[in-house]
Amino acid sequence: MANENVLDVVYFLTETVNRSASDLHLAVGSPPMARLHGSLVPLAEYNLTADNCRDLILGILTENQRARLEEDWELDFALQVDGLGRFRGNAHYSRGSLEAAFRHIPSAIPDIKNLGHRPFLMQLCNLEQGLILFTGITGSGKTTTLASIIQHISSQRTGVIITVEDPIEFIFENRLSLVKQRELGTDTKSFPTALRHALRQDPDIIMISEMRDRETMQTAISAAETGHLVLATVHTIDAPKALDRLIDSFPPDQQPQIIAQLANCLQAVVSQRLLPRADGQGRVLATEIMVCNNAIRACLRDRRGEQMIGLMEISSREGMHTIDDSLIELLEKGLITKEEALINARDPNRINNLKAKKSGFFS
Repeated sequence: MANENVLDVVYFLTETVNRSASDLHLAVGSPPMARLHGSLVPLAEYNLTADNCRDLILGILTENQRARLEEDWELDFALQVDGLGRFRGNAHYSRGSLEAAFRHIPSAIPDIKNLGHRPFLMQLCNLEQGLILFTGITGSGKTTTLASIIQHISSQRTGVIITVEDPIEFIFENRLSLVKQRELGTDTKSFPTALRHALRQDPDIIMISEMRDRETMQTAISAAETGHLVLATVHTIDAPKALDRLIDSFPPDQQPQIIAQLANCLQAVVSQRLLPRADGQGRVLATEIMVCNNAIRACLRDRRGEQMIGLMEISSREGMHTIDDSLIELLEKGLITKEEALINARDPNRINNLKAKKSGFFS
């Protein structure tokens, strides 16, 4: 535990990494907290004051970043600490006081085969055009999955890969492909602007770290329609809701056009969650994959989202599976508890109807 004389962001980031925690939180009235396997643990025996937080956060920002924070009242940024690694930071105000959260970015990009996805994800890496969406809540591992895919593609075929990120997290090496990473606020002023200009930069693949607004969504869909492979994240809990999120971002009079465009270019939606392991040693990945075959496209055109789930359940030969399929697999392997499976299940009855196992994780 740090004493009150230790007020150094690098110290707390070092403690976060040394404990194998994922995030550091600096908040007024609380000790510096690290997120370890989903739970918060204190890194000091004292609470931070408003002045403490402000000094800690402003001390690591550049003049340009301070100006952006002063103007926008919040800031996404990347921080490189020598000998420690790279972090994604977010500075923001809470009840008038400056606070921040930091996410540790591993220096090595994990191999896509080691993340816990089903083998079918490798087939999606072979696509050359269309839109693939990655969805999940914050902290579900979407960025890591995207980085692993970009690294794998770059190692397997030639082309130009353009990423638009806020901020840049993983750093890619140029392998068979040339990877151009562009950061919001440093290399470009906005996602839509970067995407419009990306189409004139001879890209084969475009990666968007987050589709936040209608214009970004429209430009991304248009890029996927014109022969590019577009990879993007959306903050929703599952595959059908990702499509609802995109469509509902547009006014009613524009939705028929967006639905038609999505039905033409969408290739797949990958949803993921990180769940606590049954043995308490970290977290494990649960996933859902929806592949846009003719039946899924018909449901999309008619906005029959509830039927997509049934189609995913019966289309395993095409690479699809639901979150419940993934939970059952993890449960049968003893990797998660039955309670955790029930909390995350779309249909808890499928979990309750499983026969008792000798592993002891079933009740």
